[in-house]
Amino acid sequence: MKALVYEGPRQMAMRDLPDPQPGPEEVVIQVAYSGICGSELEGYLGHNALRKPPLVMGHEFSGQIVALGAEATRHNPGLAPGQRVTANPLWYCGRCRACLSGLQNLCRQRRLLGAHFPGSYAEFTMAHARMVYPVPDHLSLEHAALAEPLACAVRAAGLAACKSLDKALIIGLGPIGLLILKVLQASGVAEVFASDTEPERRAMGQHFGAQVLDPRSEDVVNHVRARTSGIGVDAVVDAVGITLTRKQCIEAVAPGGRVVFLGLHDEESALPANLFVRKEISLHGTYAYTPSDFEDALRWLAAGRIEMDPWLLKIPLSSGRDAFERLLDKPGSVAKILLSPER
Repeated sequence: MKALVYEGPRQMAMRDLPDPQPGPEEVVIQVAYSGICGSELEGYLGHNALRKPPLVMGHEFSGQIVALGAEATRHNPGLAPGQRVTANPLWYCGRCRACLSGLQNLCRQRRLLGAHFPGSYAEFTMAHARMVYPVPDHLSLEHAALAEPLACAVRAAGLAACKSLDKALIIGLGPIGLLILKVLQASGVAEVFASDTEPERRAMGQHFGAQVLDPRSEDVVNHVRARTSGIGVDAVVDAVGITLTRKQCIEAVAPGGRVVFLGLHDEESALPANLFVRKEISLHGTYAYTPSDFEDALRWLAAGRIEMDPWLLKIPLSSGRDAFERLLDKPGSVAKILLSPER
């Protein structure tokens, strides 16, 4: 098969690799579309410890089943060759305390397709049968490839715990930030503020109905306070993860409010701890998603509740390196790039 192989910082090339052969519990999927994630951009730059060359990256994907291991249908009885599917790429053991508590994303043995195993930037990829989900006939494979990033947004929005009359702030309007915006709006949140340094991303947020702020020319915290009678918003999600944005979260949230840290840019940050304590803020980190979040994301897509089409760009897998460079040079030009193997 043809595959796009990461071979070192800013080095990617198409290579011929053996077709994957399923183990007893595995499914081979012919890839239709595979999205580029921010974590893969970090890996491409050599900044992500999980992704070591040579590696076939890719974990947001959709496609069609071409082969099943002998025990696959025991784990997932509905699977069959030719079926249109997507897959949860986050493998978990299913037996540890975290898994048995419904927190499979925190499994200490968790492994990620496209990092610990060869991923979906290829003509074919492989997943454990229990991780594979049929795609409804009316849902396009392009949209089905958004199930994984949407699952991240579903989990983050759930931890923000917004009610219908709440007001929220999203810092960072990359793909996950935009999806969180859509989830919050679809959940009935009264007003969503958002900020991003990229004008194109602010335009996307404005298109989707957010009250968009430019942090380069506006004081985001004071603006939010002014629009909330000086109190602040009920919840803030930081989809950037630098010290400045983390401080903004704590300053912009109302007393008793919720802050969700999603972005991982700065490993450590000095934060206004006294303010955090005196405002009795609830702080959550969020990592990936549970199987339940993934299933909810697929249902949301099937119900047509998520609009991303104006900023979805489909590019041949053979032009994958150019796609990565475009996202680095012009990060706001597109919300999501989907790589598609040529047939």
